Amino acid sequence: MKGEPTKPDGFIGSLNCAIEGILWAAKTQRHMFFHLVAAILVLVAALVLRLSLQEFSLLALAITLVLFAELVNTAIEVIVDLVSPEFHPLARRAKDVAAGAVLLASVGAVVLGYLAISRFLFAPEVALDQVFMRTTSNLAIISVIVVVLLVILIKARVGQGTPLHGGMPSGHAGVAFSIATSVAFAEIGMLFIFLAWLLAALVAQSRVLLGVHNFMEIVAGSLIGIFTTLIMHLAFH
Repeated sequence: MKGEPTKPDGFIGSLNCAIEGILWAAKTQRHMFFHLVAAILVLVAALVLRLSLQEFSLLALAITLVLFAELVNTAIEVIVDLVSPEFHPLARRAKDVAAGAVLLASVGAVVLGYLAISRFLFAPEVALDQVFMRTTSNLAIISVIVVVLLVILIKARVGQGTPLHGGMPSGHAGVAFSIATSVAFAEIGMLFIFLAWLLAALVAQSRVLLGVHNFMEIVAGSLIGIFTTLIMHLAFH
């Protein structure tokens, strides 16, 4: 029938369809447009910084990971809107999970980018050393990631609150006290350590004052942040 879409003919036809899909996503999806702009800026920065082949490979992998996740997320959203034009809880869950994949890919891209430019943040011999990942700063980052994952697992089991609002345990308190604990392992002086712990306590208190968490949820999150970070530093530093 005239006007009906035809199946792509051969490799060139399939390639054109794939390119059209990317162009459509970039044209209609704001996040995809921003990701492409960010990719261009990152690639230009890589040339300016004269990154090595290994460092550039990490950035290329990070860019590919985020763009791939965004394209899959867009495809899932289109399919969900097609089969479920009206609101349905499962349709919402499908979109949420797809968006979660993009978020996870973005976090992974940040980690890969951090590793790619590590020699600009540390001395080159430290960045290439075998114990690089066991430095205080890297253990602090890994500890925060582990704490966030633990909070997600516990909240998934308890089934209370939302990822960023309420429920057992408090993720904000966990992250705040994880950072404060890592600061205690850094050689920066007692004043800064005290200020870091004071800031963590204020973050926890603000969650109670806002009515987002109760006292036990704050305590649970704080203990998860403290003990998880302590274990990471004592075991691997």
